[in-house]
Amino acid sequence: IINFVVLTSAASSANSGVFSTSRMLFGLAQEGNAPKAFGKLSSRAVPSNGLTFSCICLLGGVVLIYLIPNVMTVFTLVTTVSAILFMFVWTIILCSYLVYRRKRPQLHEASIYKMPLGKVMCWVCMAFFACVLVLLTLQDDTRQALIVTPLWFVILGIGYWLRCRKA
Repeated sequence: IINFVVLTSAASSANSGVFSTSRMLFGLAQEGNAPKAFGKLSSRAVPSNGLTFSCICLLGGVVLIYLIPNVMTVFTLVTTVSAILFMFVWTIILCSYLVYRRKRPQLHEASIYKMPLGKVMCWVCMAFFACVLVLLTLQDDTRQALIVTPLWFVILGIGYWLRCRKA
C-alpha cells in the first residue's frame, strides 16, 4: 500500500510538473524569451513541443539511473540540485526586493501590502540560504550536487549566448 501511495504521489507530481513546464515554455515563447518552437499549439490547444521537451527532460532521470545505479544517490543529486536552484531563484527575488526598496522608496511607502521587517527579513532569508549551502558541503552526496550545479548555469549561459548571437 505504501509503495502504491508513493508511486501515485510521484506520478501526480510529475504530471503537474510536465503540465506547468510545457505551459511555462509556451508563455515564454509567446513573449520571445524561449525558442519560437515552444510557442506553437497542437490542434487540441496543447503546447506539444513544450510537452515533448518536458518529457525528454524527465527521461534524463532514467539516464541518471543507468549512469548512477544507486537510486538514493540519484534522488539526492536531483533534489539537492533542485534545492540549490530554488535558493538561487529566491535569492535573486530577495535582492530584487532590496533594490526596489532602495531605488523606489516612495512606491514602497504607497504599497498597501508591506512585508513586515522587509529589509531585515530579506537578509535573514539569505543568511538561512547561506547556512543551508554550508550544510550541503558536509555530506559527500550533497557536496557532489553542489559541485555539479554550476554546470547548469554554464548550460544556461551557453544557450543564452547562442540565442543572443542569432538575434
